[in-house]
Amino acid sequence: MPATPAVGAPRAGSPDLLRSVFRQHAAGVAVITAHGDRPVGFTATSLNSVSAEPPLISFGVGTGSSSWPVIAEAEHIGVHVLGEHQEQLAATFARSGADRFAAPTRWNRGPEGVPVLEGVLAWLVCRVVARVPAGDHRIVIAEAVAGDPDGAGRPLLYHQGRFNALRDR
Repeated sequence: MPATPAVGAPRAGSPDLLRSVFRQHAAGVAVITAHGDRPVGFTATSLNSVSAEPPLISFGVGTGSSSWPVIAEAEHIGVHVLGEHQEQLAATFARSGADRFAAPTRWNRGPEGVPVLEGVLAWLVCRVVARVPAGDHRIVIAEAVAGDPDGAGRPLLYHQGRFNALRDR
């Protein structure tokens, strides 16, 4: 059986190539929070389950982001899985310079003093166990210590540079 030809000619590896390829990858949308002198948070599409035993997650964070100095020192972080009804919340936490915790954002201090957002599909508070250098980012690995998986709704997705809803076939 002959090999299936590639869709297009290969391009050399570059930041633009990586961005272009990952625009084709639909990802769930999460908000990561932490508290230092002030609460911080950012929208992430790099959230991953790492291990069930122990219960570990990972996410990437840019070292140039305004949240990084707090995340770099935080013992605990919050992980929030957003629902399709929370596109505005995702946009707020993705916007540079925004007061992310001002109204209309609803949140409370959760376990370990971590900011926990209200109305999300699910959330975890996790203890940071490692920060691994990875180019201009750090991969944060953290162990779940508390959470709630019982929010209502369907997940918010990110694809082709936009927030999207999950569609039934």
